[in-house]
Amino acid sequence: MTNLTLALDAMGGDHGPQVTVPAALQALRLHPKLSLLLVGDEIQISPYLCAAEIDVRDRITIVHTTEVVRMDDKPATALRQAKNSSMRLAIEQVRDGKADGCVSAGNTGALMAMAKVLLKMLPGVDRPALVSCLPAINGKPVYLLDLGANIQCDYDTLFQFAVMGSVLSEAVDKIARPKVALLNVGIEECKGNGDVQQAAQLLLHTPQLNYAGFIEGDEIYSGKVDVIVCDGFVGNITLKTSEGIARLLVHQLKQGLAKGFMVRILARLLAPRIQKVLNQMNPDHYNGASLLGLRAVVVKSHGNADEHAYIQAISLAYTEAKRRLPEMIKDRLESILLDINS
Repeated sequence: MTNLTLALDAMGGDHGPQVTVPAALQALRLHPKLSLLLVGDEIQISPYLCAAEIDVRDRITIVHTTEVVRMDDKPATALRQAKNSSMRLAIEQVRDGKADGCVSAGNTGALMAMAKVLLKMLPGVDRPALVSCLPAINGKPVYLLDLGANIQCDYDTLFQFAVMGSVLSEAVDKIARPKVALLNVGIEECKGNGDVQQAAQLLLHTPQLNYAGFIEGDEIYSGKVDVIVCDGFVGNITLKTSEGIARLLVHQLKQGLAKGFMVRILARLLAPRIQKVLNQMNPDHYNGASLLGLRAVVVKSHGNADEHAYIQAISLAYTEAKRRLPEMIKDRLESILLDINS
């Protein structure tokens, strides 16, 4: 397999090098064919590299800069003024062919703006989509997009998201003909606004996609479909609500297990199974939201991701770059648009 290089915004997120660098070292141990460009302040990065094995350190290059995009910076301001920031320089490594993909835990809006300007969109894609993997009852991954990059979407944009989500499911999880659904207020054909209705008609008449119809919010985690499409307003609220419910359930479960002598004994016996359930409910277990529609791989990590979660984001970017996801999306879109126009 060909060696791959990823550029990491080592300063991005709530924790910066304290999390990103140890996670980078672990990712290199997991992926022997991976090399990393750590973009950020060399003085802050270097101490975390001291204990690394020589063969791992040899696959790391530091791209020095002291400028950082703050989490509260406005995207337009960051795009104009933060030209030497760790985020921008990481994206430029990809643009200049020095890296095959980029990972950042920094400001989502700034990352989106910089990536769109520096890397450009794929032909046939109007807007990038933010997509993430969610757990399902049957253990299969479910991809939800858009998660907030595009608050309002017309029917054509929703259609593009469906194509990109389908290709992502195929590329990352090797699912043949993934089932794609539109998130709606009901499963009846008459339900939904005009754009959702028109997107459904486009998908119905696109045999290259395995369109499964409408799906309601209570079926998101059922595993009945592989890709769920919606606009960013609905998607972001759905994701944040799900994370809040997961935290509530974990809290309630822990509170219940702390009460009573017999319950504590039972908890010890069930601890391995309970921990597995808690891990499934933890959003960090599925950390890493891809920016689909760009000409190169860009993955956004949670801003407060811990080391384990950040490794997940690096591994996702590695998988997408290895399987040439942007090229796959480009080819599929071209093929579908050719069929539609013929």
